[in-house]
Amino acid sequence: MALSRLNKEQYDAATAGAGANLIVASAGTGKTSTIVARIAFLLNEGVKPEHILLLTFTNKAASEMLQRVQRHFSKNIVEKIESGTFHAVSYRLLKKIGKNIKLKTPKDLKILLKTIYARRRFDHIDSPVKPYQSSYLYDLFSLFQNSSIDQSFSGWLESQESEHGVYFDMYEDIFEEFKALKKEYGYVGFNDLLLLMIDALKYNSDIKFSEVLVDEYQDTNILQSSLIDAVKKKSLFCVGDYDQSIYAFNGADIGIIGSFQDRYENTKVFKLNKNYRSTAKILSLANRVIRNNPRLYDKELEVTRVEECVAPRLLVYEELFDQYHSISRLIKESSIPKEEIAVIFRNNASADGIEATLRELGISCKRKGGVSFFDSREVKAMTDLVSVVVNPKDMMSFIHIFEYAKGVGAALSKELFEGLFKLGKGDIYNGFFHPDESIKPFTKRAKNYQLGLFDENFEFGSVGRFYKLGFEEAFLSNPILKHAKLNEDGARFIYHFYQFLKNSTRIKNPKTLISHVSSSDIFAYITEVLAANRATRKDGSIDDELKKEAKEKIFRKSYLLGDIAKNYSSNDRFLNAITLGSGEMSEGEGVNLLSIHASKGLEFAEVFVIDLMDGRFPNRKLMSKGGSLEEERRLFYVATTRAKDKLSLSFAKYDKIKKITYIQSPFLVEAGLIS
Repeated sequence: MALSRLNKEQYDAATAGAGANLIVASAGTGKTSTIVARIAFLLNEGVKPEHILLLTFTNKAASEMLQRVQRHFSKNIVEKIESGTFHAVSYRLLKKIGKNIKLKTPKDLKILLKTIYARRRFDHIDSPVKPYQSSYLYDLFSLFQNSSIDQSFSGWLESQESEHGVYFDMYEDIFEEFKALKKEYGYVGFNDLLLLMIDALKYNSDIKFSEVLVDEYQDTNILQSSLIDAVKKKSLFCVGDYDQSIYAFNGADIGIIGSFQDRYENTKVFKLNKNYRSTAKILSLANRVIRNNPRLYDKELEVTRVEECVAPRLLVYEELFDQYHSISRLIKESSIPKEEIAVIFRNNASADGIEATLRELGISCKRKGGVSFFDSREVKAMTDLVSVVVNPKDMMSFIHIFEYAKGVGAALSKELFEGLFKLGKGDIYNGFFHPDESIKPFTKRAKNYQLGLFDENFEFGSVGRFYKLGFEEAFLSNPILKHAKLNEDGARFIYHFYQFLKNSTRIKNPKTLISHVSSSDIFAYITEVLAANRATRKDGSIDDELKKEAKEKIFRKSYLLGDIAKNYSSNDRFLNAITLGSGEMSEGEGVNLLSIHASKGLEFAEVFVIDLMDGRFPNRKLMSKGGSLEEERRLFYVATTRAKDKLSLSFAKYDKIKKITYIQSPFLVEAGLIS
């Protein structure tokens, strides 16, 4: 059984009595095995699988754990366990209790916020401090949601010592409008999922569990911690390592794991210290550095691998790009399979140099954090077109699509959508094909001088200006064409969209719908725009051969998306799977190029940690913006403990492009590699 292979530390944790259990699991100590054994123990004790909740930080991690549980229990039993990320679990539970949710990505919601922000003027405020731009304001608000439960946004900004006090009322009003607009169209962001779930748990007594298990507990933020507390449960089993808490920039609060014993009565703390991953010399280096951080719970990594091992090596280079070229050659000469080698970096800029030099030597590599298949513009356009078919109230997908229309920006796109929404009485399909012509689609906006809202004169244009374009008579009679700012190019694009929508609504199969999207006139128009952009030379001319290649690549992606879609029984399921899990669907081949955050939870036979110069790692710029040396040290600890057999640490003394002279990272001194 799952318990039979555990060491004593793991066994004691996995078989602990019900209550508040904290398992401090150092790097490589078998936390996954312990969680799997705990689930097996609960099932053997008679706990019903549907009464077990497993919360993880990736759906992949949850899936892998349950696959291991399935070695000991039938698939029918394991499938009843509720598991996944905080967001995925909240989504499923909210749907289960009848909540109608239209999930939107941060990118979508940033554009929605931008349409609200664009209607504001800040120039009436006399202040030397410039207002936050909409994208940054969205990120701040998201951090606020993750970091505070009982404060207002203004109160939180003030606690962060923001100098933007003169804009606080405007920011609050922007987000009030943002909240109302999301509610009107049924949009829900990732943070909203958790807030809705917390609220639902207050009033729904049917959602309860015998035990809640939380993986990577050190990475929880206040919002996630509040959700854990809100779940009705008999027992709590949290697994984490404070030395691997590296998500403070995203609201993760190390104080949550640090205060576990204070917040829960009769807490039991278990420690997993036996490392099965790394060699003694790698662990010795990691320990020397991390012990400079405060110890929230006493622990020390213990070595289980006793074979002869290679000591970590320090590679010193005179110039930055000499470092990248040399490491690439070392990787080429290595006998270790390329998939078992990782280059880990603190800053994304470091990855560009190493990726370029690897490719020069013909070495394949995969870079986590680049543009994935699902983030490519053509795939996003196809899924947006599917989305407006599935949900004619989806304003964000409409705005995304109309980004490709010449002369139509985000603000005009939003006004066109709102006009169609009014004409169709809440449905843009009806707004196109059954408009209520007694309704005025466009109205003046409210005026509020203090909040930056001003009058804008609106005039209707003549539909006659579009008669020569050869549109259907039924389309020409639509009041939407009366918008004064709509030009001929914009009208043509709307007509393409009108024809696409007319022929799409009866298609219920995702693969068939993707095929219809890829063969539509509107996607042909989008393909033309993308291909032309990708084939434009520096002098502005178009390279026809590159344009042809770009179109072929777009076609291949449309084919691949259709192939993915065939695995889903409904358009709605297909869209939700992509929104919730697209980041975990992309894989590649070759050497792994990883930021430290992306390397978390992984292990490799050989690891290179590069650019260990003071200023770059630790990143002094981020430290000055609210980071800390302790967080940077935890990042170093995570990076070095990814290595199983070989570890190389490197730095360069000079950057000839930026003309910057560097000194070594203080972590190299703490590691004992430099005196």
